[in-house]
Amino acid sequence: MYFFETSERKRYAQVACAVVWCLFGAGPIFGFAALKPTLIDQGIYESVCDVTNQTDVSIAAHAPGLFTELLTSLSPVRADQLHTEGFVSKCTDQDLKLNMMFTVGAALTNVSALVIGRTLDSYGPRVCGLIGAFFLLLASVIFIYSKAILSLGIFDPYLVGYSLMALGGPFSYISSFQLSNAFPEKSGLILALLTGAFDTSSAVFLIYKKIYLSFPTFFTLETFYKFYLAVPLFIAVVQLLVMPVESYLTPPPELIPNPTDEQRALSIAAAQEEYIHNGMSQDHADDNDNTPLLPPTSTRRRSSLGDAYKSIYIEEEVEDATKSKTELSYSIFGILHSYSISYQFNSWWFKLICLFSTIQMLRLNYFVATVNSQYTYLLGSYQSANALNRLFDIALPLGGVVSIPFVGMFLDHFPTSIVLGALLGVSLLIGVLGVIKNSFLAGAVNVLIFVAYRPFFYTSISDYCAKVFGFETFGTVYGSIMTVAGLINFLQSVLDRLTHTKFNMNPIPLNLLLLAITVVIGTATVAYVTVQTHKYALMKFKGNTSSDDEETEAGNHDEN
Repeated sequence: MYFFETSERKRYAQVACAVVWCLFGAGPIFGFAALKPTLIDQGIYESVCDVTNQTDVSIAAHAPGLFTELLTSLSPVRADQLHTEGFVSKCTDQDLKLNMMFTVGAALTNVSALVIGRTLDSYGPRVCGLIGAFFLLLASVIFIYSKAILSLGIFDPYLVGYSLMALGGPFSYISSFQLSNAFPEKSGLILALLTGAFDTSSAVFLIYKKIYLSFPTFFTLETFYKFYLAVPLFIAVVQLLVMPVESYLTPPPELIPNPTDEQRALSIAAAQEEYIHNGMSQDHADDNDNTPLLPPTSTRRRSSLGDAYKSIYIEEEVEDATKSKTELSYSIFGILHSYSISYQFNSWWFKLICLFSTIQMLRLNYFVATVNSQYTYLLGSYQSANALNRLFDIALPLGGVVSIPFVGMFLDHFPTSIVLGALLGVSLLIGVLGVIKNSFLAGAVNVLIFVAYRPFFYTSISDYCAKVFGFETFGTVYGSIMTVAGLINFLQSVLDRLTHTKFNMNPIPLNLLLLAITVVIGTATVAYVTVQTHKYALMKFKGNTSSDDEETEAGNHDEN
């Protein structure tokens, strides 16, 4: 369906509802660092510990420094309310089982991306959103009755409940992407709002932690999820009463009634993009008869996710096509557009970004799950690590909101090779800061850079996929990258166990290993993209110059 088939007021309501449910349901599982201390304090998985066992975390007795005390003052909780001993896992097995909740949840969030994209294309956003609401509702019910389920020994309610939340979040979140076409001239703003809401949703468990610390006997996990039932119920109601059945798509220019100047410009750009796209298909076919191409536009299945991003990029594609006629353009936009999905999967463009994304996501999620235990070792003080953890709890949801505008400007003004180089550089900086011992300042800087890097990474990967692979295969390619990364993310549990057993809670050896792998894969990715970018720029310029010469010769021939 097209935006002009729905009233403007209803479209505003749809966007507002989507932002609200993304704030509370899109990605709360990534607030695990805030949730984990409350789980420990409530004795979750404590039964796996022998009562004579002591925690494996070494806690020094020295008081936190001045900078630590400053950060501690950010929290309203007094030192005597922290129940320090209750917030440290009683044994290795308890800590590993708690971390496994996040490992499985993070992996499922990524693995589900491909399935969600297919569901969205086949059944529409309403069905996709209702599935998300169902998973969140089921997760809430399981947590509410977790003690009864645990006593019956049917299944692990905490692992299953958290996993269902991990599935419900992306089903609800991704189903809202198509709303970018509800207001084509504001598509970038809408996607930024949804992305910011997703990042902010990790604060759900931070809010729970704050309330729990004030009312530990009343606001238990079961009580929290009784309140949280309102989220899936809200999603279900608005999906049935407010949200569209079908995804909003980019309309052909001739169909828009009384278009505004911006809508008219976007429609013209969309028509030009289609012309460029079809021209590229013919060029590929002429260059190599054996290269598998996408079918003609009329017979091609439209990707809802790709179409959601299309309005943002069509003007850039047209601008690049125009610019490359007169000067070298280092944009990689369109380099694999129109190629078949099998050809794209077999290209180094896909293989390298898939490897790079996988190692980055493994590092990102491993840090989220173990930030407290890592810095308890690195700083030699639980109090210092706890202050740093509280900074992380607050900064993580704010990171996306603050950094997204700057990320957007960076992606708009720099070629992809520079963007990937920046990703690699910041990633290496995080890795170096993550092995520095006895420096609270280094830890705080690391946390602040990390929370800004996370949205930068995810936005850059989706930007790369749109520019390199195109909109028709965007959902499949991006979903495949997330799926591979999600499957590899299960290695997080192996890293966690090695840290607890082999390295006696010392995170430095594995952090250095992950850093070394990042150097190898990241350098290869940046080098390949840089070389291919220059080749593509020359190819576009020479191709356009040749076309202009042919047109001039044809004109002279006609005059003669």
